[in-house]
Amino acid sequence: MGKNELLKGVILVALGATSYGMLATFVKLAYGEGFTTAEVTSSQFIYGILGTFLITLFNKKSSKGVEKPSEKNKFQLMLAGTSLGMTSVFYYLCVKYIDVSIAIVLLMQTVWMGVILEWILDKQRPSNKKIVAVLIVLIGTLLATNVLFSPTEINPLGIFWGMLAAASFTTTMFTANKIATHVPSATRSLWMLLGGAVIVFGFSLATQTHAFNFEIFAKWGIFLALFGTIIPPILMNSGFPKTGIGLGSIVSSLELPVSVTMAFLILNEKIVFKQWIGIFLIIVAIVVMNLPKKQ
Repeated sequence: MGKNELLKGVILVALGATSYGMLATFVKLAYGEGFTTAEVTSSQFIYGILGTFLITLFNKKSSKGVEKPSEKNKFQLMLAGTSLGMTSVFYYLCVKYIDVSIAIVLLMQTVWMGVILEWILDKQRPSNKKIVAVLIVLIGTLLATNVLFSPTEINPLGIFWGMLAAASFTTTMFTANKIATHVPSATRSLWMLLGGAVIVFGFSLATQTHAFNFEIFAKWGIFLALFGTIIPPILMNSGFPKTGIGLGSIVSSLELPVSVTMAFLILNEKIVFKQWIGIFLIIVAIVVMNLPKKQ
């Protein structure tokens, strides 16, 4: 692969990660205008499904001979998509109770959760490199959340939902990379979004105690869908084959500093120097975990 293709892949993954990094700030702003978690997630998934459906229609017209998903593939993708729906619900609930700069750090616990899940599924002890990376992540998390030095206690509900979001996101990453990989990425995303919508709409029906505020569709729905369910998957699915999983994972960790910086600049969240050190350590751990042995 030429250097131009590699550079193109890095740019695509970086832009996808940047989009994801902006998402929580938009959610927090929507909360500030009185919208509920049910309204935020529902609008995101409805616009996301419509947008992805249009993309799949365009792909069908422009590409012939592409393998279609079987009924079994569709069911598997929808089942995998339920964890995607749970990630959105749990993460947005987390953002409701704690700062965005802390919520994104909790979501990044997927680094060590992924190692444990891989250990359970493959029944093989993690390498020393991965164990060291996990320890660095845990130390970085203590610093990045400022849990040891902050005079104010972090809301336990925020931590609870944040850890659940990380666990469900870990499941999403593993299933997304193993199920129906022969199917075009837009089609896979569509069926996973449909599966996720079952969870999101079920959550909305169970928790929305007053009339649904449809203004969310005009104010924030499009932003949430674009930066959460449409742009990032397309960019990352296009970029990862060019960068490889290792380099792609390193570049995608850009989501962490972008999210924290957005929270600092737009939401005026207070971030102390210790937290930046913690964020740096988490990124270092991701780099360590994904660098090839020869490097």
